[in-house]
Amino acid sequence: MTGAEVLDVGRDAIWLTLQLCAPVLLVGLVVGVAIGLFQALTQIQEATLVYAPKIVAIFVSLLLFLPLMGALMSGFMHEIAAKIAGM
Repeated sequence: MTGAEVLDVGRDAIWLTLQLCAPVLLVGLVVGVAIGLFQALTQIQEATLVYAPKIVAIFVSLLLFLPLMGALMSGFMHEIAAKIAGM
C-alpha cells in the first residue's frame, strides 16, 4: 500500500466517523437548545432538567439511525476488505 492509499483510507474513516455521529449529535444539540430556551423563558434554573429529555431523545435517535449507521459501517468494511483482497 502506498502512502496515498493509506491517506485515502484514513480520510474515509474520518468521514465515516462524522457521518455516524452527526445525527445523534444534532438531535442532542436541538434538544439541548430547546430545553435551554424553555428554561430561559420560564426562568426555571434547574441544571438537571436537561439530562432526562436529552437521554431519551438520544436513545430514540440511536434506535432510528441504527440501520443507517450499520449500512455505513458495512459499506466501509466491504470497501476495506476489497482493498485488502486486491493487495
